[in-house]
Amino acid sequence: MIIERGKRAIRSPITLSRAAVDRLPQVMPGVLICITIALATTFIADHYGGPTLLYALLFGMSLHFLSEEGRCVAGTEFAARTILRFGVALLGVRITVEQVTSLGIGPIVTVVAGVALTILVGVLLAKMMGLHRDMGLLTGGAVAICGASAALALSAVMPRGANSERNTILTVVGVTTLSTAAMVLYPLIAGVLSLTDQQAGVFLGGTIHDVAQVVGAGYMISDEAGDVSTVVKLMRVAMLVPVVMCFILLFRNAEDSQNSSKIPHLPGFLVAFVMLVIINSLGVIPTSVADGMTDLSRWCLVTAIAALGIKTSFQKLAVVGWKPVILMVSETLFLLGLVLAFILLGVVSL
Repeated sequence: MIIERGKRAIRSPITLSRAAVDRLPQVMPGVLICITIALATTFIADHYGGPTLLYALLFGMSLHFLSEEGRCVAGTEFAARTILRFGVALLGVRITVEQVTSLGIGPIVTVVAGVALTILVGVLLAKMMGLHRDMGLLTGGAVAICGASAALALSAVMPRGANSERNTILTVVGVTTLSTAAMVLYPLIAGVLSLTDQQAGVFLGGTIHDVAQVVGAGYMISDEAGDVSTVVKLMRVAMLVPVVMCFILLFRNAEDSQNSSKIPHLPGFLVAFVMLVIINSLGVIPTSVADGMTDLSRWCLVTAIAALGIKTSFQKLAVVGWKPVILMVSETLFLLGLVLAFILLGVVSL
């Protein structure tokens, strides 16, 4: 059933649900492959250590031949796009408004300045190195906000080109590797500088890319440092909303420069993210449900990473060269220096 409204044909919910059911057999083979990779890599990471997302990416890349086989293509695309957005939306259950405001204005200023300036530096460095502006935006956002999760969320609203998926994969590999190294090195830096537990928490939460590595590094120092670093990191995750909105406006303005009457619309996964943050802030989500949604989000992201890995080959990554790696290392060092400067200059007073 199709309902005519003005000049646009709008499909009824019955038609949409029927289309989804008809598409299910097409996407299941590819989705099951991605879920299998997620299960295997999670088992390896839980029992032997290491970053789950990086394992899933590498396992997926080893099965790149599946992206050229008809039965798995549709499911891989579905996992890399729809399951990815669903997983990003569920990240909202990890954040509350109270968490963001509990540490006062200093950490908030540090986080906002760190995110904005790191993305700006990423764009400037990309231009200086002869890379596309989109690479600077993607890597800068991933380094500034929450690593691989931010890279996936930002890439979902950026224009899709011939190198989009390759750039996303490269960014995920880069920030995951740098985040793992930071988990080991940054607590040592905090010790050398004789930072207090609260200052160390702000430092670790404000600089390390991925949430899991922030938690690991924070609790290496003390329980207090771990608690503070986790809250500061979640403040950075919350910055995903305004940054994604800015990206939408930026790319929509570029696309619609000849038609200013178009109004940018928010993607559904971002709206769901914001709604979950608001609902979680009201305290109406039981802890067991929030934990379950967090686990589901992690599974969705691992599954999506596996799909992106399947769609990417080592040969394509080798063509990129060292410039993007240097770009991400430079962005990481800039964020490290900026947050330390804020702490040592007393901007962050706890």
